[in-house]
Amino acid sequence: MSDCIFCKIANREIPSDLVYEDDVIAAFHDLEPQAPVHVLIVPKKHIESLDDVDFEDMEAMGWLMKKVKDIAKDLGLENGYRLVCNTGEDGMQTVKHLHFHLLGRRKMTWPPG
Repeated sequence: MSDCIFCKIANREIPSDLVYEDDVIAAFHDLEPQAPVHVLIVPKKHIESLDDVDFEDMEAMGWLMKKVKDIAKDLGLENGYRLVCNTGEDGMQTVKHLHFHLLGRRKMTWPPG
């Protein structure tokens, strides 16, 4: 999608502080971190939200989930982390491109919001 900021970041049209990238996903530091480590992990294919994941996206989604632990380890989150996916208006999804927040290096509280 041509006007999607996360597509532009994933395609390197907009600079970002990338922590991981391959042909399927990109991971980069959030501009407004909510924890000492706050990274966004996005599929390079534009998918608007978790509600829009289709059968043909399963391989990419599996790969993204598999890479979370590797990215967390590379960021020094051996003591744990939280992975969050906001979906839709009530879920506070502000960018209409599927993304996961990887948060760590502080004690998380519950309930989260």
